[in-house]
Amino acid sequence: MYTIYLAGEIHSNWRDEIVDACKDYSIICLSPEYNHTSSDDIAKNVVGEQGSDFYNDHASAKINSMRNNTYIKQADIVVVKFGEKYKQWNAAYYAGYANALDKKLIVIHPKEFTHALKEIDAAASAVVQSESQVVEILKHLVRR
Repeated sequence: MYTIYLAGEIHSNWRDEIVDACKDYSIICLSPEYNHTSSDDIAKNVVGEQGSDFYNDHASAKINSMRNNTYIKQADIVVVKFGEKYKQWNAAYYAGYANALDKKLIVIHPKEFTHALKEIDAAASAVVQSESQVVEILKHLVRR
């Protein structure tokens, strides 16, 4: 049985493909809160307006990090996706955090990001371009 954490890009439903494909295998999938509004507004919604966008983001990030860091520590494998549309500073952070914890890392990104992500790719056990490739790796790991 493997526990995987699905980190990175939150603007698409890429995690659903992996979760759905792994539901019949001995794989537990953990993830951040990927409802973007819920993630961004958790502090404001729970403890109230913090006075500025900076402090609202800061307080929400601290709350979200409780979940994210705890799940990464629980994971055997961390899958990090770098999306095409936005700069993924959070994805880079979680890849580095997972590497610092000596977690196995699978990185997903488009081919054109190879140079920019070469250090992260070097720390990964696998670098792929699609969710279906991640699923094939995970199925291979649990195959008897």
